Amino acid sequence: MFVNRIHEQERIGNALGKDRAVFIAVYGRRRCGKSTLLKRILSVSDIYFVADSRDKALQIEAFARCIDPLISGFSRVTYPGWDVLFQSLNNALDQRITLCIDEFPYLVKNSPELPSIMQSVIDNNINERYNLILCGSSQQMMESMILNSASPLYGRCDEIVNIKPMTAGWYKEYFNTGAIEAIEGYSIYGGVPRYWELLKDRDSIADSVTYHLLDPDGILFREPEMLFYDEMRTSVMAFSILTLVGMGCNRLSEIATRLEKPATQLNRPIKLLMDLDYIKRETPFSVSQKSTKRSLYKISDPFMNFYFTFVVPNKTRLGLGRADEVWKEISGKLDQYVSGIWEELCRNSVPALNINGISFSPAQRWWGTGVNRKPLEIDIVSESADKSTLLIGEAKWTDRDPPEKIFHNLKAKARNLPFVQNRKLLYVLFLKRIPEKVPEDAIIVTAGDVVEANK
Repeated sequence: MFVNRIHEQERIGNALGKDRAVFIAVYGRRRCGKSTLLKRILSVSDIYFVADSRDKALQIEAFARCIDPLISGFSRVTYPGWDVLFQSLNNALDQRITLCIDEFPYLVKNSPELPSIMQSVIDNNINERYNLILCGSSQQMMESMILNSASPLYGRCDEIVNIKPMTAGWYKEYFNTGAIEAIEGYSIYGGVPRYWELLKDRDSIADSVTYHLLDPDGILFREPEMLFYDEMRTSVMAFSILTLVGMGCNRLSEIATRLEKPATQLNRPIKLLMDLDYIKRETPFSVSQKSTKRSLYKISDPFMNFYFTFVVPNKTRLGLGRADEVWKEISGKLDQYVSGIWEELCRNSVPALNINGISFSPAQRWWGTGVNRKPLEIDIVSESADKSTLLIGEAKWTDRDPPEKIFHNLKAKARNLPFVQNRKLLYVLFLKRIPEKVPEDAIIVTAGDVVEANK
C-alpha cells in the first residue's frame, strides 16, 4: 500500500514534464521508500539501474545489460569508461527517456571521477535524449555531491528531493486505525515505510517487536548499525552517543563525562547525528538557540529512540533468547515511553491547529526557575504570530489524572512563568480523548486532532 509522497511526486513529475532534459537528485534515509516512489513515476520505457559495491568494470557491464531491453544489443559493446557509456546511450536513443541510477554513492566509491563526468554530460548536453535521476541513501554523500559548492554537480539540479520519514497522520491512514493506536505504533516504528510493512505482516505490535526487533535474527535487530554504515567510517561514536542519550544523559557535559572525552571532541559527531535527524538539540522557550548551558539532547527519531531505550540495554538477555521476557518488561513501561513521543507530537501539531482562530508559532518546552524561585516545567509553550498571546499547554497520555486537577495545576504553573507579563494566556490540555467533564475556560486538543495535524 502506497500513501503520501504527494508533494514529492508533484515536484519530480513537473520536472520530468519539461521540454528539455532535466537533472534530479533524490536522497534520504534507507527504507524510506525512495526506490518505490521512483518506480511509481518511471514508465516501462525508462531505465532504472541499482548500483552496488562491485568493481567499476563490472558495474559498467551490469549497467549496459540493464539498457538491453530498451536498446537491443547495447551490452555487446565493451565500454572503457562511464563517459563513453553515457555518450553511447544518448546516441542510440531516438526519443527522450528517463535514466535513474539508484544508490549512486556506491558507484562513486569505486569511480570517484563520476561526479565530474556527470558534470560534463550535463554541461555539454550529452544527455539531451534522457533525463537523469540520481538517488542515494547516503545522505552525507548525496548532499556533498549536490549541495557543496566545491562539488562538480553543484548548482546543476533542476530538483533536489529529500525523502524524509513520514508523519503520524500517514501511519493512521496506512493502517486504517484509530488515532490512539496510531500514536502508540508510531512511537515504536516512527515514520519509515519499510518498518510499517514489517509490522503489517505480524498479528500485533507485540508480535512484530518481539519477532523483528528483539530477536537477534530479526530484520531490525541491527538496523541502526546498517543506517550508520551508509553515513560514516565507524559507528562507534554515534552508537555510544545515542546509547547514552537513550539512557537519559541529555547534557553535553554528561555525555562527555561518560565517554571520558572533552566536550569539544563531540561537536562533530553530534552535529552529524543532528544533520541525519537522529538527535535534536532542545532549548527552553524564549531562550536563544545559541545557549549551550541550557541545551538538552534528545533522540528525535521514534524508532531510534525505542531501540536505544529498550533494545540496547537488553542486548545480553536478548542474545540468550529471552525476547518474550524483555517484551514483558517493555510493555509495562510502554505508556510512560509513549507519553514522551505524545508530548513531541503535541508540540509539532500546534502550528497546524486553529486554536480560537489564532495562528501560533512552533511550540517548545520550557524548564527553569519560576518566579517563586522553584523548579518549573511546562510541556508546551507557543506564542501567536503577533506575540500578544501565549499558548500554555499540558500533554497527558494517561487517563488517571482528573482533567480539573491537570487544568488547575497548569494555571498555577503559568502564574510562575517569568515571561508571561502583559500577554493573553490560552490554556490548552492535550488529552487522548474529550473528557466527560471539561474544565471551564480549558481548550481540549485530542489525539485525533494531533494526528490529523501531523500529516
